[in-house]
Amino acid sequence: HADVALYCAKSGGRGNFQFFEHGMEMSKEQDHELQQDLDLAVQRDELVLHYQPIFCFSRPEPVAYEALVRWQHPVRGWVTPDDFIPLSEKTGQICAIGDGVMRRACQEAMRLPNDATVAVNISAIELQQDDLVAKVQRALSDSGLSPSRLEIELTETVLLSGAEATKCLKDLQALGVRIALDDFGTGYSSLAYLTKLPISKIKIDRSFIADVMSNTQSLAIIQGLIHIAAGLGLKTTAEGVETQEQLLLLRAAGCDLLQGYHLGRPMPLSDIESHYRSAPVKLMHR
Repeated sequence: HADVALYCAKSGGRGNFQFFEHGMEMSKEQDHELQQDLDLAVQRDELVLHYQPIFCFSRPEPVAYEALVRWQHPVRGWVTPDDFIPLSEKTGQICAIGDGVMRRACQEAMRLPNDATVAVNISAIELQQDDLVAKVQRALSDSGLSPSRLEIELTETVLLSGAEATKCLKDLQALGVRIALDDFGTGYSSLAYLTKLPISKIKIDRSFIADVMSNTQSLAIIQGLIHIAAGLGLKTTAEGVETQEQLLLLRAAGCDLLQGYHLGRPMPLSDIESHYRSAPVKLMHR
């Protein structure tokens, strides 16, 4: 039982302790079952990608798509990334999953309309692997995708990964791949990293967008981040845009790109072309 309590304490981060409770044992068993199923899903190539569009104000069609991994479990149904990605990071499965996602995203990006960019998420664990740059290079070469059409998104946990991560990012940039910092404004945010890392874009965390209509502090933070990014020659993407009012406010603030359910939900590649041909998004031009 102490081992189970230790497992739960570790999952809660540093500087805490945990007494054993009977529900923990069930949770650990469930995680173990899910881990085994995930191993099979990776081996059988059962994970699929859906793509969420990203827009700019000057064009009615998406300029980029973020590749989001999905898993349809034969018994559990659709398992959300929030359930299996953290588990895969704890077990090390994330590297195999990430490699498959990168290869498939590059292949499927060749079929995206208007030569749109594809954005692929990379975890801090993947970034610490010696062969990440080689894997990305191989995925680009095998698919024929131009490096300029691939964008790698990183969460702020990468900022804790040290000099090795910085070197890896610079090597990826040397390939012609662009780097975006996701969920910016929360967690380990440090403005100093914007000048130290080869970043071309920051994505403003959705928590600020959700409050922007009612919280003047959120609006001030958004305006400040956009101003700083512009001064550094970086693009900004607002995540979680859910209403037309938010869209107009972000336009007035000078945000470059928009992503959220108001503009488009994640969808399979097969649905993309027909969806935007029949129902193009209307954005107010600058």
